[in-house]
Amino acid sequence: MKKWLMLSTLLVLLATRVAAADVLVLVHGYLGTAQSWAEAGTLARLTQRGYRLVGILGYSAQGVVYQAVSTAKTDKPVYAVNLPSQAPIVIQADWLAAQLREIRRLRPDEPINLVAHSAGGVVARMTLVRHGVLGVKHLITIATPHFGTGRAVQALQATDSGGMFGFVKSWLVRRATGDALYATVRQSRGVLFDLLPPAPGNLLFWLNQQPHPKIAYTSIMRIGNFYMPGDQVVPSLSQDLNRAPALAGRVKTYSMAEGHLLTPQDGDLIGNLLLSPAKKKSQ
Repeated sequence: MKKWLMLSTLLVLLATRVAAADVLVLVHGYLGTAQSWAEAGTLARLTQRGYRLVGILGYSAQGVVYQAVSTAKTDKPVYAVNLPSQAPIVIQADWLAAQLREIRRLRPDEPINLVAHSAGGVVARMTLVRHGVLGVKHLITIATPHFGTGRAVQALQATDSGGMFGFVKSWLVRRATGDALYATVRQSRGVLFDLLPPAPGNLLFWLNQQPHPKIAYTSIMRIGNFYMPGDQVVPSLSQDLNRAPALAGRVKTYSMAEGHLLTPQDGDLIGNLLLSPAKKKSQ
């Protein structure tokens, strides 16, 4: 009788361990927020697949801020983060690391799937390189400028008010774009420098050479559609993480006939990518 009791207890413990949830963490891009995934319809598609947004993590002078969204039990919990997206990449990465540590405190021993859009993918990589795995088992980047973007070059040139005629240039650019947009880009110069195409001495050149944790990596690349050929913000080749010397041959890649912005279809693809091998086989 005692043996049967011990065996049944062991089986219950093993079942509980197998049923441990994989946590999904969503990281927005430049000028995005935790709401970007819902606004794009991505979160709705994930919800249809059983995922549930349970919390949002932000930042403050006092540290990480946590806002519970749902207390319902789920085996597919989702957390979205808010980052200071106009700050340099390393600052954003330090905040993301703190948020991931908080998620691990809330859900110890549950592996994390990290999904990041646009510049958020660079932030996620910097987090892993700078702070270690932090429980992450899979990084999925969507339309991420792993090799930079010419848009950063253009924005920096447009808001460079130095030189003899800098004030004239500043006035002309502000007149063309509006004071609010001009001020936003000016305040973003730190992160824009970090998104310049790799060159000796800059961030992406350094990051692409660094050893990355031995986890799964996936790049979702935008190739445009009939109405808009190519990604107008980040060239498709720049989104291919397999081209990074530190990760060559370790990254799975997928191409989507979409533009740069998040779409509902991203929720479908994320859901498919995160299916367990057993579930994929049964479908």
